[in-house]
Amino acid sequence: MRVFRSSAEVPPGFGPSVVTIGNFDGVHIGHRQIMRRVVALAHERGGTPVVLTFDPHPARVLAPDQSPRLLMTVDQRLRSMEGEGIEAVFLIPFSFEFARLTPEEFVEQVLVRTLKAHVVLVGEDFRFGHKQAGNLDTLRELGERFGFTLEVTPGVERRGERVSSTAIRKLVSEGAVSRACRMLGAPFALEGAVVKGQGIGSKQTVPTLNLAPLNEILPKTGVYVTRTRDLESQCQWNSITNVGYRPTFGGERITVETFLLDASLPDSPGNLHPERIEVAFLAFVREERKFESAEALKSQILRDVGVASRLHRRLTRHLVG
Repeated sequence: MRVFRSSAEVPPGFGPSVVTIGNFDGVHIGHRQIMRRVVALAHERGGTPVVLTFDPHPARVLAPDQSPRLLMTVDQRLRSMEGEGIEAVFLIPFSFEFARLTPEEFVEQVLVRTLKAHVVLVGEDFRFGHKQAGNLDTLRELGERFGFTLEVTPGVERRGERVSSTAIRKLVSEGAVSRACRMLGAPFALEGAVVKGQGIGSKQTVPTLNLAPLNEILPKTGVYVTRTRDLESQCQWNSITNVGYRPTFGGERITVETFLLDASLPDSPGNLHPERIEVAFLAFVREERKFESAEALKSQILRDVGVASRLHRRLTRHLVG
């Protein structure tokens, strides 16, 4: 998948394209539905399926006090888009200068001149241009003038609730990661570098990988069933993860500590000392709490491991079946 960060990076012969536009914070099932439609239309018409998105989030520039904490890193967003079959992403550096483009300037300069759009797909609440002056009627009229068609995709509901990044952020912050997974179409995941801890786990409880997450939002404190992936080798392990302050040891800073359940197996693949990992959150196990001793905590961790192992086995049987 090609990623362009300016019009100058888009080759002159690029296009025609089928384009969807949005922030795509937390690529969820609604976004995935739009992207699959983009890919299908592009294949039908012989074009390139394209996502046009922004970094930073427009609210970070225009209303920083109201800017949401983002669910995904840019790399996670790009991987999700590629997984849906998107072949090119125009990742526009959002700025005050860009925000001043009128709806017509945005369409002519970006959609028509740069991407040579033949079809544009957007959600039903789409607004664009300076002070969000453009709406669906504006985009449809501009499409008629510049030669592209507009397709509007309705929102998606899951069990009677509208799927949105706002709803997913709330679920994650409450620890309801299983429900967030159903809205995302994939587990909520944190990614970042593995950093050196204080060595308490390897000496007194169990050895863990300590993640320095790049994501802006964390699940609420507690213990979770997780799946951990080495971003370099792509090896994966079943795991259990604690998000919290390590109250048994008087911790004051929030940490994300992951214990790999199957890394000690003789046939466990890959590098067991990864430098960058992604931890996918599958289910909430229990609240974090203070134990009277390191030994009591270790006993609880082993019980948690049993819970996590059983859940991983059920998930494996479900996927195989």
